[in-house]
Amino acid sequence: MSWHPQYRSSKFRHVYGKPASKEKCYDCVPITRNVHDNHFCAVNPHFIAVVTECAGGGAFLVIPIHQTGKLDPHYPKICGHKGNVLDIKWNPFNDFVIASCSEDATVKIWDIPKHLLTRNITTPKKELLGHVRRVGLIEWHPTANNILFSSGYDYKIMIWNLDTKEAVISKPVKILDVHKDVVLSMSFNTDGSLLATACRDRKIRLVDPRAGTVLQEASYKSHRVNKVLFLGNMKKLFSTGTSRWNNRQIALWDQNDLSVPLLEEDLDGSSGLLFPFYDSDTHMLYVVGKGDGNIRYYEISCEKPYLNYLMEYRSHLPQKGIGVMPKRGLEVSACEIFRFYKLVPTKSLIEPISMIVPRRSESYQEDIYPLTTGAQPALTAQEWLSGINKGPLLVSLRPGSGAMNSLPQFLEPEPLMKTTDLSQHQGCGGKMPLEESQKPSETEESRKKLKVEEKLVKNEQMCHSGDFDIFECPPPKTENELLQMFYRQREEIRRLRELIIQRDVQIKQLELEIKNICTDPGSY
Repeated sequence: MSWHPQYRSSKFRHVYGKPASKEKCYDCVPITRNVHDNHFCAVNPHFIAVVTECAGGGAFLVIPIHQTGKLDPHYPKICGHKGNVLDIKWNPFNDFVIASCSEDATVKIWDIPKHLLTRNITTPKKELLGHVRRVGLIEWHPTANNILFSSGYDYKIMIWNLDTKEAVISKPVKILDVHKDVVLSMSFNTDGSLLATACRDRKIRLVDPRAGTVLQEASYKSHRVNKVLFLGNMKKLFSTGTSRWNNRQIALWDQNDLSVPLLEEDLDGSSGLLFPFYDSDTHMLYVVGKGDGNIRYYEISCEKPYLNYLMEYRSHLPQKGIGVMPKRGLEVSACEIFRFYKLVPTKSLIEPISMIVPRRSESYQEDIYPLTTGAQPALTAQEWLSGINKGPLLVSLRPGSGAMNSLPQFLEPEPLMKTTDLSQHQGCGGKMPLEESQKPSETEESRKKLKVEEKLVKNEQMCHSGDFDIFECPPPKTENELLQMFYRQREEIRRLRELIIQRDVQIKQLELEIKNICTDPGSY
């Protein structure tokens, strides 16, 4: 193992891992016993999905992200597969759509309801039939909407366009038949124009997915690759695997020259797989060991030594799989820059682990939260298939900077106060000259009224933000939580009453002003 410098100037040098308290963990979750080398967990700001044990087929659970604590043993499952579920991935542009693949050689797309599940879901939204052997990997395209990649044990990668009305799709738009063995890992570059794969023949390939051609191929004998990852816009690839002596090993590659790695490093002699995760906003790389409780993290730089070791999070609880929360679901007020969801099958537990930058200030830290990938697609499926490339649409994580929902939002115009002719009011019939002479004062008054209305609407929205919702406010589990909810709702009722009284006063004032204008003879 190489020597790591003790001191280095970096704002992320003191990042530490903070495990969630027991109340914020997910307990009594029947995690799968499958030995397939996948994450078995997928997370978004609304749900956590985890592959589970199920008799007579494959299934997975979808739990609201705030519904922590003990899970009901009879909690409904998503159980439409005939074989074990091997991989699950949330749609990056719709938090209520998830894809799953299985040993039954199918890929299924599921619609998850917004309300709490009350029964098992067995009918998928779409079913993709193309592979002849089990499907081990699925990946959504990072910038194009409704483009899904699947990889099976038939050595083929299939590209699917889900922008169709058909419930069963049997013909993929493209088949990549460039591998001689099972694909172990797939990773896209930032705009999704290139695909990196790791194969069981121990080679890394850089593929143009639309042309179906191999651009680069690494056949380096000393590094037997298992997982490969694009490092954002750094034009580099990162891989994990084993050395000739079966030590766990990491390697860094130049995207344009895969003949020899830029860097190669042995970690330890454990036998478990290493899962890599990269945060392009902070240029931090996380390496998670399967079968142990360790998470190593590094900082990537453009210059040598490229890989700068920061710290290691250690735990006595071994992880079988891991899920990662997208950046838009993090708690920026706590300076959280990454969040893992660790699967511990020995305790039937899912434990969130937050990676935190220690800061004294409670204000928004703009230097650690640059613009990040949002929840809106940059391209349609047809645009990407036609050859267009476009980077992801970026958003700010600053609270109140804009909507972070991954569902398309249709903004309705705010209810504006209609300006009525004075002739419609009592005692004001047939006085057009009067109306014209009063136009400037009326426009000023209408502007004031609009400002008042906008303020009232904003206040109402603020007050209604505490309405009962399974995502924002999970059902109370203890007497203390019930009391807190009761007091909060009582406070909201009090505020609403105050708003109604204010509005009544404003209405009366406006009525008096209108009456005075209509009846005052000095205004002619």
